[in-house]
Amino acid sequence: MTPPDPSIVRIDGPWAHRDVSANGIRLHVAEAGHGPLVLFLHGFGQFWWTWRHQLTALADAGYHPVAADLRGYGDSDKPPRGYDAWTLAGDVAGLVRALGERQAHLVGHAWGGLLAWTAAALHPRVVASVTVLGGAHPMALRSAIGRTAFRRKGSNQARALAHLFRFQVPMAPERWLTEDDGANLEGLLRAWSGPRWTATRDFDTSAAMFREAVRIPGVAHSALEYYRWAFRAQFRGEGRRFASAVGTRVASPVLQIHGAADPCVLPETARASAPWRGPHSALEELPDVGHFPQLEAPAETTKALLDFLAKA
Repeated sequence: MTPPDPSIVRIDGPWAHRDVSANGIRLHVAEAGHGPLVLFLHGFGQFWWTWRHQLTALADAGYHPVAADLRGYGDSDKPPRGYDAWTLAGDVAGLVRALGERQAHLVGHAWGGLLAWTAAALHPRVVASVTVLGGAHPMALRSAIGRTAFRRKGSNQARALAHLFRFQVPMAPERWLTEDDGANLEGLLRAWSGPRWTATRDFDTSAAMFREAVRIPGVAHSALEYYRWAFRAQFRGEGRRFASAVGTRVASPVLQIHGAADPCVLPETARASAPWRGPHSALEELPDVGHFPQLEAPAETTKALLDFLAKA
């Protein structure tokens, strides 16, 4: 089957699409509303559309929500390099400035949450607040993986992120992600979600969208490069430098919204992020929700976000 054109992600709706030049690349964004800037950063295997519920709700509430396709995803540029956390955080900071603002509230899911937390540490002047969904601080995640790697019983963050290790080999993971029209990506989406969402038509719609988007040329490889850098950096000097750079408490307030049934980033790992949260921070766990709060429980997620932004 012919791979889809990147423009398929420019889905019509109560938002506008445009391209923004930031940090030396072109990033596609969808935006709505007017007011304080809230920048949304998606996670693995997704694109800006994962935030469709929050885009409309925040625009109605008087904000300027902008959902980006991260480097390598959707209709954004897919350069051969730049999938390290330093460069990706630079993309986020550069995008805030390119959108004409001095600061933004960052909202990230999973990998997007890691980047939001990283940007708050490396570029604190452009970050007003951080909201992380289905994620943990990079150091909390690294510690949990190392602590549980050889644990045979009980909860195990290393086992929950076993795909991190499987994704390190060349080429085969790209083929695995895109074969059968992206069916394996849907399998991950289903495995990481809570059961109340997977039984809905909304799940089927989301899965179909993400399956199509991962088949865009270059997306599967780019998405996997995030994981490859994260793993290989642990054995290089840049990994130690990164740990030092993000190892202190951020200055901005942080809201963590986490599914109590998240099997990918375990709730105890999310809780272990507390030492790195800034002042006036909070953690809100959503019962019966898995790894995708913005999709599985959009109303509860949006309410928690709006309540937090009103105080941030």
